[in-house]
Amino acid sequence: MQDETPLSGSRTGPATALEPPTPATGPHRVGRGYLIWMVAANFGVSMAYVLPLTYTLALRIDQLAPGREEVLGYVTGIAQAVYLVASPLLGTWSDRTRSPFGRRQPFLIGGSVLGLLALTAISLAPNLLLIGAGWIVAMLGWASASQAILTLQADRVPEEQRGKVSGLTAVTGQIGPVVGIGLAAVLPGTLLVFVVPGVLGLALAMTFAVRGAEPDSPTTTRAAEPVSLRRILASYVFNPRKHPDFGWNWLGRFVFFMGLYFNTTFSTFFYSQRLDLPVKEVAGAVATVGMVGIVAAMAGAVGGGFLSDKLGRRRLFTMIGALLFICGAVVEAFAYSFPMLFVGSVLMQLAIAVFSSVDQAIAMAVLPDRAEAGRYMAMVAFSQKIPSALAPLVAPVIIALSTTGDTKNYTALYLTGAVFALVGGLLIVTRVRSVR
Repeated sequence: MQDETPLSGSRTGPATALEPPTPATGPHRVGRGYLIWMVAANFGVSMAYVLPLTYTLALRIDQLAPGREEVLGYVTGIAQAVYLVASPLLGTWSDRTRSPFGRRQPFLIGGSVLGLLALTAISLAPNLLLIGAGWIVAMLGWASASQAILTLQADRVPEEQRGKVSGLTAVTGQIGPVVGIGLAAVLPGTLLVFVVPGVLGLALAMTFAVRGAEPDSPTTTRAAEPVSLRRILASYVFNPRKHPDFGWNWLGRFVFFMGLYFNTTFSTFFYSQRLDLPVKEVAGAVATVGMVGIVAAMAGAVGGGFLSDKLGRRRLFTMIGALLFICGAVVEAFAYSFPMLFVGSVLMQLAIAVFSSVDQAIAMAVLPDRAEAGRYMAMVAFSQKIPSALAPLVAPVIIALSTTGDTKNYTALYLTGAVFALVGGLLIVTRVRSVR
């Protein structure tokens, strides 16, 4: 990729001389340096944020309450619900922040610091109540940092680069947790398993915040607007009749991610059952699958993103991602050996990367108001965060209703996830009109 602009994003001079892009002119093309540090920050934040969801929280809960798998669903679901309430407020606050560091950087740095402190507390917590409280705080911190990176993409990346940039950030979002699981498998002690990924996430987030400077936020018009109670309440909703493409894409994402979280939230316990291993010994198997899956994730996210930019077609690739996910979910549903679990997992990683990267570009293209990107990207995040809160609470019900005997029926759960993925892909490919 040619480095067309300096790191600051300016084409002709220093960052202090650059006026922020307006809805009329659109964002300028970003350069290689800015992109590298954005991708690196996304990698670090994803590792610190998603690793507990996929492994370390399950490990910690199993240490204090062996055999009580449902506690993981309650802890993650409640934390997601709390963040859902706070997310639009944080987005509106971000849109109107007046800071020499820009609108998004304070949330990137502050969220990462808060997340690291909470992860440290979880690693030392003596009971399940404190683990739950700690994860609520960690979720608020790391999800705010992740949302800041995503909103910066909407602010700074033009349409012709969105597929590529979304693909690269999707790859790092997939790779980060896998690298984290690899670290967890070799790090001694519970404290380091939580803290080391958090420290790396904070370091990369701070580096991007310093190196990828924004235009000074006091120059933006929205920063000076007062925030009324009515505006705060309005930040939680949008009008799907007025913005139908935004609404249909939101719904398709929601349904797809419900299927995804059915099949990933309990993956540690699922692998433990199917491989007949104790939970604490699953990390090595998951890391092995995940490391190989990195190649699939890179091919899916970068390939899908670059091809969708080149061909000018987005919806087709979201459907391809949904179909690949169905294949992976069906394989895993009936897998009772490591090779079959391996194949299913790799297919699912490929699918998630293709879908997430391209649909993220669609979401940015159909934003109702680019001047309020923070607010609307928080709503886009709702389509993923609500499923991440609901699925862990609904999944135990699906397992319980379909289980006979002592062995939990993960087959039914994974097949349910496949159906949801299919419906989500069909909604986007058939109902979103303004994006090819």
